[in-house]
Amino acid sequence: MAKLSLPVILVNFKCYLEATGEEALTLAKICEEVAKEKNVNIAVAPQFTDLQKIAQEVSIPVFAQHIDPVKPGSHTGHVLVEAVKSVGVVGTLLNHSERRISDEDVKVCVVRAKENGLITVVCADTPKTCQRLAVFNPDLIAIEPPELIGTGIPVSRAKPEVVTGAVEVVKHVNPNIPVLCGAGISTGADVSAALKLGTKGVLLASGVVKAKNPKKVLVEMAENLVGNLP
Repeated sequence: MAKLSLPVILVNFKCYLEATGEEALTLAKICEEVAKEKNVNIAVAPQFTDLQKIAQEVSIPVFAQHIDPVKPGSHTGHVLVEAVKSVGVVGTLLNHSERRISDEDVKVCVVRAKENGLITVVCADTPKTCQRLAVFNPDLIAIEPPELIGTGIPVSRAKPEVVTGAVEVVKHVNPNIPVLCGAGISTGADVSAALKLGTKGVLLASGVVKAKNPKKVLVEMAENLVGNLP
């Protein structure tokens, strides 16, 4: 089970058909291939049904897309942290704009994940939200204005002040929490811009998952990740 190193490109597979079943495994292997070829950190967040197979087949870090704030027991339809850990994931996304949860649930999920040795990447839509959620001490926070997700318009270009604002407020609460940049990331230049704004990587989805040539896109991103290492 690979642990997470920074800076990182974290690819969220969402529920795209291009990243479902065998296609998910193929994409995960492409991510692994680029990570090895370019000596960079790339992680993936597949759908729940694909987690076990992908975690067994690739050496890069694998994340769940969500967990629920429950303990083992009578919780039909919920996602148990112990269950996702058992299949080999290293962490989980939380509070993505497409899977919002309450602040209290974020708090509980962060605690439950830490109890089980899993990394938490908590998503937030504004610097103010970042500041509020940083109090719960997640391992990472991803700033993602929802209006830019999936648009191909990177927040680093459209709203750079949102990214720098997030980095600053999180640093004020806990300087040990790295910030990732999400929303609209689709090119190597977007990755470069995100790092120059003070983040430690990117969280993206359609820019890679729905690309005609995912490997080509990832290689470009990886080269820009390397080119901006401190």
